[in-house]
Amino acid sequence: MSEHATSTDVLVIGGGMAGLAGALALRANGADVTLVERAPEFGEVGAGLQMAPNASRVLKRWGLLEKALEIGVQPKHLVFRDAVTGEELTRQSLGGEFEERYGAPYVVIHRSDLHRVLLEACQEAGVRLVNDVFVESVETVDGRGVAHTAAGVDYDADVVIGADGLKSTLRRLVANDEPVGSAYVAYRGTVPITESTPRTDLEDVIVYLGPDCHLVQYPLRKGKLLNTVAVFKSASFERGEEQYGGVDELEAAYKDCVPAVQDALKNLATGIRWPMYDRDPIENWIAGRMVLMGDAAHPMLQYLAQGACQALEDAAVLQDASNGTVFTDDGVDPAAWDEAIRRFNELRAGRTARVQRTARIWGESWHVSGLARTLRNLLFKSRGDGNFQYNDWLYGQEGEGIPAAGRTESAAKVPA
Repeated sequence: MSEHATSTDVLVIGGGMAGLAGALALRANGADVTLVERAPEFGEVGAGLQMAPNASRVLKRWGLLEKALEIGVQPKHLVFRDAVTGEELTRQSLGGEFEERYGAPYVVIHRSDLHRVLLEACQEAGVRLVNDVFVESVETVDGRGVAHTAAGVDYDADVVIGADGLKSTLRRLVANDEPVGSAYVAYRGTVPITESTPRTDLEDVIVYLGPDCHLVQYPLRKGKLLNTVAVFKSASFERGEEQYGGVDELEAAYKDCVPAVQDALKNLATGIRWPMYDRDPIENWIAGRMVLMGDAAHPMLQYLAQGACQALEDAAVLQDASNGTVFTDDGVDPAAWDEAIRRFNELRAGRTARVQRTARIWGESWHVSGLARTLRNLLFKSRGDGNFQYNDWLYGQEGEGIPAAGRTESAAKVPA
């Protein structure tokens, strides 16, 4: 161990959504928490983010939902259309019975805005935040996790939370695998909503489904921005090219789509594209006193809009699992971490694996052509608004691996 080791109750590695949520949750339990981030400053790239009720319930229990609503948007409907004909296939109303059933609203928010909400909550709660720290490895020594950094300064903690994302360095401690390319890439863009913006659908999340492509649009920042995401099968990505010099692939992918879809392509930032990866589910996320969470544990394709949502669920379940064992009325019991992270892993691995696998299948159903597209459309049109049979397992308040909804304390109330 380094001569200049920094000691803490909980060390979180990674300053994205999962890391901040995990740090906040465990700080709310009373832990001394240090979070280290590789980048020189905290921030989040990307565009819009859909927060389904299973995630907004977590923000609600932490006292952060109102802050998210202040800058986000509550869409009225989730609408699916055929991208070739423009025909509406199905819709789900997101207020009223939907919100009452799931205990929280459906919210769309800019990724950077949600990241800032979580970062500020961590700062207010007294989480120790450190930038420019690259953790190369973690080992367990005398019942404590020890993180070795590239700078030669070690951190030791009762437990280490590995939240270092899709390309996690720490995942190699539990699995010998690599990210799985999906053959699909995304272009994203946010543009101001002006008087010339078509007024249709500015209060909804709209998804156009096309052969080997889809397009999503919804408003952000209280209706000031329009978020657009175009996802399509890419021959260059299949060849191994993450980035591609032109936009010919993008234009070709949507050439048979309705004008509303083709016009929406003008909203995209084409300087960078986002190759879509996930990984195969794994059952074990634990190596000694290190446990993975978020994309490091269960990276998933975006079709269910659940990546950040599942990270928030992770944090809330870890909060619950440790509160009754590590954090008790008698104080803190560091020796109980083994049981807490085992229980957390047990509760979450099955649920997140189901989300990962379902996201893959859901994406395949979006991109079919020919007879499969005809049958898909018939199935979608047979579903009426207010039919919750396809939502309950994912958004519901009861189920294996879903965080308890009873806690309502604000993390900001934790003494620094």
